[in-house]
Amino acid sequence: MTQSMPVQKNGSKTENSLFRWWPFSAYARWRAGVEREQVEDALKHLLDVQWEGRSETSSGLKAALGLSDRQVLRLVERMAGQGLLRVGGSGGDAGSSLQLSVEGERWAMQVTRAHRLWERYLADEARMPLERIHKEAHRREHRLTTAQVEEMAAAMGFPRSDPHGDPIPDSYGQVPVLQGHPLTRWPVETPGRVVHIEDEPPLAYAQIQAEGIRLNQVLRLVESSPSRMVLTDGESEFRLAPVVAANILLQAVELAGRDAGVVPLWVLKKHQPAEIVELDPACQGFTRRRFLDLGLTPGTQIYPELLNAFGDPRAYRVRGTLIALRKDQADQVWVRPI
Repeated sequence: MTQSMPVQKNGSKTENSLFRWWPFSAYARWRAGVEREQVEDALKHLLDVQWEGRSETSSGLKAALGLSDRQVLRLVERMAGQGLLRVGGSGGDAGSSLQLSVEGERWAMQVTRAHRLWERYLADEARMPLERIHKEAHRREHRLTTAQVEEMAAAMGFPRSDPHGDPIPDSYGQVPVLQGHPLTRWPVETPGRVVHIEDEPPLAYAQIQAEGIRLNQVLRLVESSPSRMVLTDGESEFRLAPVVAANILLQAVELAGRDAGVVPLWVLKKHQPAEIVELDPACQGFTRRRFLDLGLTPGTQIYPELLNAFGDPRAYRVRGTLIALRKDQADQVWVRPI
């Protein structure tokens, strides 16, 4: 008994040592994660401001991230010490101007790329409602390494834009210029394609979604006044307040292809053959890559072979193979009936 006591005592010391150090180690990892997320949120905000052609101050960063004076001061000092930004003024006070360094811009572009890829995945594959994907993508964007971001982009077929129409930076940090004009400045009776729907503020975005306006939809402005704007897609009418309509960007389009008899795959009748013309620009990510792997390429013949009594999905014959597509998927394949 007397010989066993020291063994128990030593074991107890080891356990106590682990107990003392484990919480500290876990806290240190948690703290490092919080600090990284805070830095990356600041980088993204500063990049957005830079894209808008504006300059930002410490007080503006404080308001954007919801920080206290002390927190924003420590954050600016930490980022400047890491070489991520340059500070003008008096050491990071409220009026100090903040400008991203080359390294800061590179890191900010990487986080933005991860965020928009996640939004693309959550919308196309996870089928998450659009009003929820921004928050979820923000939660996930901080967890990926550069290599994992590139693997994700490759697996999704290198999509060019997120579900809101924002361009996704490529691996070199190049960002396609978003060409479009706000609906509030769009000429009446001129058709335009929706190329971007701003998701901030959430209330305005929710109203646009409730109206049924979506990316790549072709709309025509039929009425414009200081109190309301009325649009149509040829079948339905949409009414928006100008302050909400300003969140929609349109781009000029040519409708000749559709006028020539090009229709969505879904409208074909049973055994009606058609030739695939193109995949809709909204079809991106894993979905686009899967369609191409299935042989849904321009010039290929396809026709509905089996109809579902419940309407969805339907079976289509393509290249000698039977495939099943939901309505929202078949609507992204444009065909010309033969």
